[in-house]
Amino acid sequence: MRITGDWLTHPGTQALCAVLEGAGYQALFVGGCVRNALLGAPVADVDISTDATPETVTNLAENVGFKVVPTGIDHGTVTVIAQGRPHEVTTFRRDVETDGRRAVVAFSTDVAEDAQRRDFTMNALYADARGDVIDPLGGLPDLLARHLRFVGDAETRIREDYLRILRFFRFHAWYADPEGGIDAEGLAACAAFSAGIETLSAERVGAEVKKLLTALDPAPAVASMAQAGILAMVLPGAEARALAPLVHLEADTPPRPLRRLAVLGGEVDGLRLSRAEARDLAALREAMGDMASPAVLGWRLGGDLATDAMLARSAVLETPLPQGWKADIARGAAAQFPVRAADLPACSGPALGAELKRLERLWLSADLRLSREQLLR
Repeated sequence: MRITGDWLTHPGTQALCAVLEGAGYQALFVGGCVRNALLGAPVADVDISTDATPETVTNLAENVGFKVVPTGIDHGTVTVIAQGRPHEVTTFRRDVETDGRRAVVAFSTDVAEDAQRRDFTMNALYADARGDVIDPLGGLPDLLARHLRFVGDAETRIREDYLRILRFFRFHAWYADPEGGIDAEGLAACAAFSAGIETLSAERVGAEVKKLLTALDPAPAVASMAQAGILAMVLPGAEARALAPLVHLEADTPPRPLRRLAVLGGEVDGLRLSRAEARDLAALREAMGDMASPAVLGWRLGGDLATDAMLARSAVLETPLPQGWKADIARGAAAQFPVRAADLPACSGPALGAELKRLERLWLSADLRLSREQLLR
């Protein structure tokens, strides 16, 4: 089988492969770029595996004028920028020691050894510079069937890195066939070793959860997380019930992880959200409960966050979205409270502030439809 794509034929990519192969080394595309090309999905990052050491890759690339950045040299990875295109080039590796959080690796010259240390069979596919697919572990049928399966023994893979528990659900949401169900052996292994999640940093957990919730339809994967007891570990108190209705309501609205996180509920301290994310999530959860109109939400939160709040509220309450809600949000987001302090010359000090607040409440209760003149009367 052969893959194609603009990323594959990019002059810098082909030139880098030619440099490595010309010196007698292998240059094999691996992981996401091969997987996505086979699935017809967009390719963002180009990863190359090779039997050349990082020092050799660096010397060969710099000798032809490519820029090299030692982004992960301790683990065998350098980033080579060839004709404007970055490539992560990693030496074939085998695990020497793992503790569930990080691995000690040794370099290898065998692509099969490199494939054995990868997480899922659909990520252990390689391709040469011509696009010919190399399948050391027989993972191609899994990919074509959209079946996510751990490489080898699922429990062994998880003990090597407990983050693979969360990656299992994330990759299922992104690449597996939802009609085919989740891999039973993998799910059982994730449940059995779920306590390992507690050893992971909040940054790693939060990043995986947000990637999961950005999938087109993460509801089946999140339901499986809840079934295995993992959702409760990551988001104590969360419930998966409202996520599927939310995905249905979103229709052509682009996925936003905070919107989906809002309907799950639960404690988010273990995700290490940014200040902006925490602020927006708190505003969403408050808006889901105060029953303000779409226009008022648009005025308070802006168009994007108000849209999130309306969708999340309808999903949680299992109620239909009101007619014209998008137009009302846009009206509210563009509105400005029409009364200014100068309009109230008879008031000053605390009385002025109180009167402005009173008029603002009146304006909001009228769904932002009262004019300046009406309010002043």
